[in-house]
Amino acid sequence: MPELPEVETIVRNLREGVSPYGSLLHRKILNSRLLWAKSLAAPSPSDYLDRIQNQTVLQIGRRGKFLIFGLEKDTLLIHLRMSGDIRLEEDATDILPHDRVILYLDSNLRLVFNDARKFGRIWLAADPEEVIGNLGLEPFDQYLTENTLFERLQLRKTKIKTLLLDQTFLAGLGNIYTDEALFRARIHPAQPSNTIAFDRAADLLTSIREVLTEGIRNNGASIDWAYRGGNYQKKFKVYRRTGLPCLSCQTNIQRILIGQRGTHFCPNCQRLILK
Repeated sequence: MPELPEVETIVRNLREGVSPYGSLLHRKILNSRLLWAKSLAAPSPSDYLDRIQNQTVLQIGRRGKFLIFGLEKDTLLIHLRMSGDIRLEEDATDILPHDRVILYLDSNLRLVFNDARKFGRIWLAADPEEVIGNLGLEPFDQYLTENTLFERLQLRKTKIKTLLLDQTFLAGLGNIYTDEALFRARIHPAQPSNTIAFDRAADLLTSIREVLTEGIRNNGASIDWAYRGGNYQKKFKVYRRTGLPCLSCQTNIQRILIGQRGTHFCPNCQRLILK
């Protein structure tokens, strides 16, 4: 958390100027301040502080769960991980307890990276591929077809929940949207990927795209203090509904651990098929 829909919402808000301060696009970064130096993954603090100065934000995008800011000379990448958040605010605003990195902008504004658990990271890279080059296809990528997904599933024997969380396999999915997509596709989260039939793989691709689209439409999901403003949590079918009746068949939703990740599913709608 945040996952693809939450990150996409942040990107769109910063790019389209949803806040009272307008868009982040074309803002000049005057300087930066590292309140917790370990939030910076690369380069060195001194190199970062020297290079970031006076670069203008030319592009704002996303790759997987990464926020990507195209600057004049470099690319700034931010991964929010478990508890990261971004704020665009007036420079005179009080600094909050978990603020880690501040970018001072023109017009007396600043962009703040807040991260209570300190898992999030920031990179300033001349080549963004150094950071995101190993990510898998995007779920909405035109090259991700039913055939492509099926063929890639057949090459692995991994439990499907674990595989979908692997960012080198598919970029952007996390616990929430994986559980919801598997429920829609009626696939047990522990099903070995190479045993999933073609028609079920096609259903899975459709389901992934549906839940992500709905998540984006609802500005993501707000389930704790780490991300606010979303409404998709009101539409959960299985995630965090342990013990409640399935909305399709009334069987109680169960929670198990797969790869040390809490996993929610309906044992009736999502039956494990062993060959």
